[in-house]
Amino acid sequence: MTSHSGAAPEASESTRNATLERCLSVLRDAKHDSEQFAALLLVTKAVRAGDIDSRTRRRIFDAVGFTFPNRLLASREPPTGCPEHMFRALGLTLLACFCTDLELASHSQILNKIPTFNNILASPSDPDDMSTSSMIDDVYQCLGAVMGTPRGPKELVSQGTVSALCQAYVNRSYGCDRALELLMGLLATAETKCWQRATPDLMAVLSRLSEEFHQAEDMTKFQLCDVLPRFVSPLPPLTRDQQGSECLCNLYRGLVSILSSKLSQSQRDPALKLAACLTQACGSEWIPADRAGSKFLALLVNLACVEIRLSLEELDPADVDGKQEVVTGCYTLIELGILECMKEEKPRLREVQKIQLVRIMEEAFGAVIHYLRQVGEQKLKDPFIFASVRILGAWLAEETSSLKQEICDLLPFLIHYAKTLFQEGDKARSPPQHVVELSGPGSPQGSVWPRDALRFLLPGLCHLTAEDRPREILISEGAPALLCQYFLHQWELLASDPETSAPPDSIEISLQTTCGVFLNLVVTAPDLVRRDSCFSSLMDALLKSLPALLPQRDRLVLAANVTTLGLMMARILGSSPALQGTPPAKDFFEAALCFLSQAHAAWMDPASQCLAVAVSPAYKAAWADLSELWFLGMQAFASCVPLFPWLPQTVLRSHWLDDLLQLLGQAAPASVDFELLTALQAVLLELARASQQCREVIVLQQGKELASRYGLAALEQCLCER
Repeated sequence: MTSHSGAAPEASESTRNATLERCLSVLRDAKHDSEQFAALLLVTKAVRAGDIDSRTRRRIFDAVGFTFPNRLLASREPPTGCPEHMFRALGLTLLACFCTDLELASHSQILNKIPTFNNILASPSDPDDMSTSSMIDDVYQCLGAVMGTPRGPKELVSQGTVSALCQAYVNRSYGCDRALELLMGLLATAETKCWQRATPDLMAVLSRLSEEFHQAEDMTKFQLCDVLPRFVSPLPPLTRDQQGSECLCNLYRGLVSILSSKLSQSQRDPALKLAACLTQACGSEWIPADRAGSKFLALLVNLACVEIRLSLEELDPADVDGKQEVVTGCYTLIELGILECMKEEKPRLREVQKIQLVRIMEEAFGAVIHYLRQVGEQKLKDPFIFASVRILGAWLAEETSSLKQEICDLLPFLIHYAKTLFQEGDKARSPPQHVVELSGPGSPQGSVWPRDALRFLLPGLCHLTAEDRPREILISEGAPALLCQYFLHQWELLASDPETSAPPDSIEISLQTTCGVFLNLVVTAPDLVRRDSCFSSLMDALLKSLPALLPQRDRLVLAANVTTLGLMMARILGSSPALQGTPPAKDFFEAALCFLSQAHAAWMDPASQCLAVAVSPAYKAAWADLSELWFLGMQAFASCVPLFPWLPQTVLRSHWLDDLLQLLGQAAPASVDFELLTALQAVLLELARASQQCREVIVLQQGKELASRYGLAALEQCLCER
């Protein structure tokens, strides 16, 4: 019995092969279209595209070619009594068969059929019409095959397939689920291009999906959590119009329904990832700014913290790999928590909620530190480690008073990690998309990953270098030399062609923050500045950088940082050969004088009708960010005057003394605040002491009278002495 039952399929296969061979023979020898057409009908009946091997498919193609299928697709009048789409259906069946061959799927004769495929999908269809349904099945098979080729996604996007697929899904046409799958595939490979070419259509799909998500009360709700992230994009901003706002409202309501319920891990994880995706795209704008929204925001951050602790504290490090995606999403959510807890204007969280969340987030960051301390050398290039270091950097930027011992214990790893990635950065190529996604929100793509982990650690390092114990560890681990290399590298990026690997604003902010770290070291560890050769290299770089930077008025805050750091370091490195009247040193001090001297100007006070001293218009917008640096720079400049005998001559050539004394002579004394007067007196006093010529200029410009009028006792006494 067994032998007979096994023989039947073999006989059937043999019969089918014999039929196929006869058909192929007819196709090769056909002299008329009618003969070829009859043979093609037998071919499509004898085999289905998925039932034959690649060799047989190629034989069918060799026998048929593209010419006859092209004619079939172009034919509009079927034989009398035949279905309306008979010729087109046959042509599509052949193309679907050919497309299962990767080489044929990328053939120009397939690619130029994309508009035809699109038209079929976008046309109204009757799901009960088997011939139409079969055609649509073949179209989806062709499109899926094309998408799997190297050129395919680009061709599909450029030829309008995204819009056709969107229409098929929104209209709930036959095969709409396959349309959704293809859309997700195209968005995964060419998200920006898709949105640029088909924004209204993709928004229509998102509207439909978000409405289904809100209304669903079964497993569909959880399944959509996996689908929706592909359709949530920062381009265009979803908060821009009514349609986007309605989508966000539906997504918010759907997530509230899910995350407010008791869930299994398999149900909770996709919901957290969707919430993280919305946060990356919209910040906190997708959450209403009312009491219910505040409560949900706190719940969301709380759940993220719990997930991080469960994954990083309780799992073996090897098991964490399977949780990387959801934990990275949770990092996004707790970063939102950090931002909202720090927000003072229009806060979404009440003070009691902030206090609770900070405590909960502290426990989560304890888990992150615990995990990072177990990372071996072989894992340093894992993008999840990068994401973990990045979120820890975000925490350290705001909070360094908690977990002090744990952070100190981790500092050697953080410096080693940053150094390893930075030194290998020039060899690294752009990361694949999954690496970009794991690196977290706001991470610039391209070569910034993996070498620029330092960018995310810099704000925290700025805080830590102000504290004794962390500063000692950082110095012992070689952080100053690493930061010097980093500064030089970032400066090269800023000074090079504008089309750099990272946005200019991120480079500029990195340079500013690095200057802040060095300022802390200059103030708290001057002996280190004298003995470590990296500071001499940094000094040389600052001397050359400022003259080129100062004319760029949109980078005034960076110029303030470079000026002040350079002056503070020159005060310590006064004996350095580079500062002994060399052209770079003179150029630097001329630029520093220019920066310091242009910060204030006279203006007419409408209330008193008197001239007053005020921050100059060019500095006013950035004064809140640079005023402290300006005053520190003035103090440092005053200290430099007695160290460099050539400096007073530089001041005289700049005519700053004349301009300053003239300004004080015109203004009402009450308009000049005490802090500014103190800074000006310090510089004038040192110039008067160091240079007879400067002293004479001050006296000639009524310096004694001005000193008396403004209460500058030390300057007045100095000028009265012989």
